[in-house]
Amino acid sequence: MSGLLALLDDVAAIAKVAAASVDDVVGQATKAGSKAAGAVIDDAAVTPKYLHGFEASRELPIVWRIAKGSLKNKLLYLLPVGLALSAFAPWSIAPLLMLGGAYLCFEGAEKIVHALFPHADHVVEADFDVQDPAHLEESKAAGAIKTDFILSAEIMTIALAEIPKSTLWVEAATLAVVGVAITAVVYGGVALIVKADDLGLHMAKGGRLNLTRGAGRGIVRAMPGVLKALTIVGTAAMLWVGGAIIIHGLEQLGKAGPAHLAHDLAVGTAHAVPRVAKGAVEWFVGAALNGLAGLALGLLLVPVVTHGIAPLWGRLARLRGEGQ
Repeated sequence: MSGLLALLDDVAAIAKVAAASVDDVVGQATKAGSKAAGAVIDDAAVTPKYLHGFEASRELPIVWRIAKGSLKNKLLYLLPVGLALSAFAPWSIAPLLMLGGAYLCFEGAEKIVHALFPHADHVVEADFDVQDPAHLEESKAAGAIKTDFILSAEIMTIALAEIPKSTLWVEAATLAVVGVAITAVVYGGVALIVKADDLGLHMAKGGRLNLTRGAGRGIVRAMPGVLKALTIVGTAAMLWVGGAIIIHGLEQLGKAGPAHLAHDLAVGTAHAVPRVAKGAVEWFVGAALNGLAGLALGLLLVPVVTHGIAPLWGRLARLRGEGQ
């Protein structure tokens, strides 16, 4: 009897440890996921463009196909690589994180440059060719999954950097939770966005009540503005998060000047406002300074990428295609 009680006591102790570990995983995943806000919003803002030109009946299947590709990117490729880096090359995480931050800065700045100085793009024009819907769907989904790989790499790297040093399985479980949760949020949101106008149209045409029909018309009218607002918020988030990653990375590498300057300016500005608003003002000024730093870096990177890296990458891709 005493042996049975001892066994039950051991089982209870193991259960408590397991429950605590689960709490740790969920807590760490929530914290790590929140740090990837810029890349998450960017992911949600980018994906709808890949659904242009398709029938309404194909939109959700394509979103589901991209979501499955995103999960594969995160869980089969990026998670093992992240764990390997954490175990054998932890020094590489900060530089990789800064590389991802620089990419966010470039993406944000490039969107602003393109909005201010629009130009014709033969790739965009080619998107309107829907003579072969099956081939178009295949190429669009493949392109979206490739783009997702870059954004997922940013998200997983940011999450990995925020996970406290722990056991291998806790880190793996935390990254897995982050990957699955963010994928569900992003592509669930994308599905709602791309079908919102269809829902509004259905309500406007088939609603029994004037209120329902009016709400449907309101949804249809609001969606272009919602998509535009999402793009603006995504761009601002990219610059904010990207700039913050670069400044924090420089501080880790011993170059703490920019971080101290941003902190001092934020605190100094907060002292000039009523006490009740100090916290909000300090956060806003800090975020704005990070965003300005991200914009400055991004504007420097735009010509480098546009006239240097992108043509070189395209040339290498053509050579690889000719060699196959």
